[in-house]
Amino acid sequence: MLSAPFNNRFLWYCTCLSFCLLIGGCISTPPERYFDLAVLNANMINGISNDGSMSELTYPSAKMVDGNKDHVVVMKRKEMMDQKIQFLEENFEKLQELKETPQTKEMLQTAVALNKYVIAIYKNEYQQLAKLYDDGAPATQIKAMAQSIHDKYYTTYEALFNKLISTGKVYAAQNNIEVNWGVQTSPSL
Repeated sequence: MLSAPFNNRFLWYCTCLSFCLLIGGCISTPPERYFDLAVLNANMINGISNDGSMSELTYPSAKMVDGNKDHVVVMKRKEMMDQKIQFLEENFEKLQELKETPQTKEMLQTAVALNKYVIAIYKNEYQQLAKLYDDGAPATQIKAMAQSIHDKYYTTYEALFNKLISTGKVYAAQNNIEVNWGVQTSPSL
């Protein structure tokens, strides 16, 4: 059987813990978090419209072998695409966890639609394109596939991306989030 002082102390700790959990649950997500996940992370997918992904595939990154800074190798394009897809999927999960508010609704819905659209392209066409590079396919075949991806997806991608940037600008202004919009991402912005 527990003694009275222990019961009181235990009750006090439980009350404090409950209060902390209650307060923690009431704290809302800061506007910067919404902006970072929805708008800022869209920079990772900007390559579909302006050959950024093509440049990544043409000039792949290097990586250290066994953590040795003196021994580097060129990454396989598939490995690069896998990393990009992993980042996009992790960001997509975080986006979906954000609570939609009247102020964030359009921005979040656009970000989710854009991410969903782009992840499918990376998982399919860009993985195929990476394989062509890794397998040493002729440049004409690679160029034809890249053009096909652009022709098939550019219009929808650009519309979603521009809408996201537009809603992001409004959201940033409403929430006093300082953003340097000086680097133009699209001719239409």
